[in-house]
Order: sequence, then structure tokens, then C-alpha cells
Amino acid sequence: MADDRPIGVFDSGVGGLTVLRALRELLPGESTVYLGDTARVPYGTRSAATVERYAINNARTLLQLADIKALVVACNTATAVALPALHASLPVPVLGVIEPGARAAMGASLGGTIVVLGTAGTVRSEAYPRALHALGHRGDVFARACPLLVPLVEEGWLTGDVPRLVVEQYLRGLPADADVVVMGCTHYPLLRPVLRAALPEPVALVDGAAATARELAALIAERGLARAAPVPTHRLLVTDAPEQLARLSGAFLAVAVEPGEVELVDVVMAV
Repeated sequence: MADDRPIGVFDSGVGGLTVLRALRELLPGESTVYLGDTARVPYGTRSAATVERYAINNARTLLQLADIKALVVACNTATAVALPALHASLPVPVLGVIEPGARAAMGASLGGTIVVLGTAGTVRSEAYPRALHALGHRGDVFARACPLLVPLVEEGWLTGDVPRLVVEQYLRGLPADADVVVMGCTHYPLLRPVLRAALPEPVALVDGAAATARELAALIAERGLARAAPVPTHRLLVTDAPEQLARLSGAFLAVAVEPGEVELVDVVMAV
């Protein structure tokens, strides 16, 4: 059995392109459609009810515009608060980024404290501590909200003194036994060099994008959803400022995208 429909991916902005990149690299034969809800970014400062509403609207937009066969929620905040509602309301399999990221952190930890950097919404949800303890982590989990990092990435401030000083401020006072830092937001991998430079060398820096791609590949194989058609297609959708996604595509996707290749859409306000 084969299924030639695309894989849907959404995020509050452009950060989820890091997950899309991992998916394209691991599953080069699959078609994809990405929705960045750039008109409402950031999600991390919104209430749980608002984020859940946005997430369901994004998912239904992808279903209506692209008839997706599976959905990846490439947003830690939306995964943290909206995954149960998405599972309950959608007719396709849904995969978030938190459990794959937690499993990757478990694999890198030697039993010390696992630090999670995320948006205020992700930290407030306590989704990472729950996932890590459910997976058997017996050490501490230390979560810190880093609300300035998403705007820095969205504006392209990826190098220089400004991101360095902000990152150093957020990393002050981490537990002495920390051995893993999880980039608990899909925007943060673009700041990996800055984060890496500010952390002690023994501390592992974990990005869940590759782990998410591996779990999606396993899901597709298990459910017989692999694409049979020879040439995949890829669409990029945003709800505002398509030129911004095009400008940042080289850093996020490692592929140059022209502004005309990014489609401007309205979300389906189903909720």
C-alpha cells in the first residue's frame, strides 16, 4: 500500500523549518507542505487555550489545502499544550516534537540534570519533565524560559554580541551537575553555535528535529503510508510576511527560496 499525499508540518513561525529540513533529509522521496503561522508568532507567550485554538486551525488548514496524510507539530509550545486535542480532532496521525526530543536527551545524559530551554508556554506546561520522567529519567529536570530567543531568530540575529549576551544571561545559574541541555524550541538550533560557545564542553546540546524525523519515518513505514510516486513536491505556506521565510530559508533549510515560492494563506478558522 502507498500514499502519495504530502506530510504536513506547522509551526508558529519559521523555526519549524529545522524539523522540515530533517524530514526532507531522512525522507527524500516524500512530499511536504509547511505552514508557518507568522501572523501570530510567537506562541510561547500565549495562553494554553489560545495555542490550542491556533494549532487546530493550522492543522485543519493543512488538511483543507493539501489533504495531508500525517501531521508533524514542529512547535514545542503547541506540542506541549495542544497534542491531545489534535489527536482527538484529526483523521490523520499526529506527531509532536517533545517526546522525540526527550528520548534524544535521555540517550545523551549520563544521569545528571537535564536542562530544557524553551518558551514560557513550553516551560509552564511542564511537558518535558513529564516526558523525561515517563521515559525513566531519575535525575532532575531544570527548565528555563528564554522568551527573547525566538524574536532574535525570527529577525535573523544569529551571530554577534546581541545573541551572545542574551544567551549568556539565560544560561547563568544552571545546576552544576547538568550534562544535557535540550533546545526545547524549534527556533533554537539556529543559535546552536552561540549556545555551544556559552556551555561547558562536557554538556551535550540536544536538538530533537532529527529524532522527530526518525520517529515519523518509522510511523510511515508501520502504517504503510510511504509515497510511491517518483517526484516529490514541496510547498511553503505562511500567514504573513512571506519574504521573511524566504530570507531565512538558507539558514533553516539549507536551500535558497525565492519570495515568490512562498504562498500567503489564511488559516481555516474552524474553532
